[in-house]
Amino acid sequence: MPTEDAIRQAGEQGMDLVEVSPTSRPPVCRIMDYGKYKYTQKKKAQSAKKKATTQSMKEVKLRPKTEEHDYQFKLKHIHRFLQDGDKAKVTVRFRGREMAHKDIGLEMLKRIIKDVGDLATVASNPAMEGRLLQMVLAPSPRALVLKRSKDEQRRSKKEEEKKDREKAASGSKSESPGA
Repeated sequence: MPTEDAIRQAGEQGMDLVEVSPTSRPPVCRIMDYGKYKYTQKKKAQSAKKKATTQSMKEVKLRPKTEEHDYQFKLKHIHRFLQDGDKAKVTVRFRGREMAHKDIGLEMLKRIIKDVGDLATVASNPAMEGRLLQMVLAPSPRALVLKRSKDEQRRSKKEEEKKDREKAASGSKSESPGA
C-alpha cells in the first residue's frame, strides 16, 4: 500500500504508523498505538529487571599465620556471604619471608573449600597474584535454596509480628476504662 494511504488510514483509526522492519524491501509498517507500545515495553523491561538477581563480591582476607579462632570467625563470614547469594573472594596475603611458604596459604584455601562443603562452588581456583593468593567461591544452588527459605521465614515472622501488633492494638481499644 502506498505510504500516504497507510498514514491516512492510521489517522482515521486514531493510531500511529510504525515502521517495524526498515531494512526489508518494501519496508514493513504497522498501524498501532505507539505510546501504548512504548509503555508496555517499559513495563516488560522493569519486570525483567525486578526478577533479575544481583551478586556482589565480598572479600575475606587471611594471612598464613591466621590462628584457628580467627579462621573459624572468617569461615562464618564466608558462610553468611554465600547464604546471602553473594560471591566470596578469599585472599591470603604473604609478607616478607612468608613468601617462601606459599604451600601454607594453599592448604588454608583448600581447607576453606572443604569446610564450606556443598554451599559453594569454586568459581576461580587458587592463583598467585604477586604477594596474594586468591580464589573466588560462588554460591551453589543449595545455598540459594537456603537463602530463599531464610527470606520466606523472615517474611512469615514479620507477618506474624504485624498480626500480633494489630491484635494488641485492637485488644487495647476494646477494653475501655469506664466499662
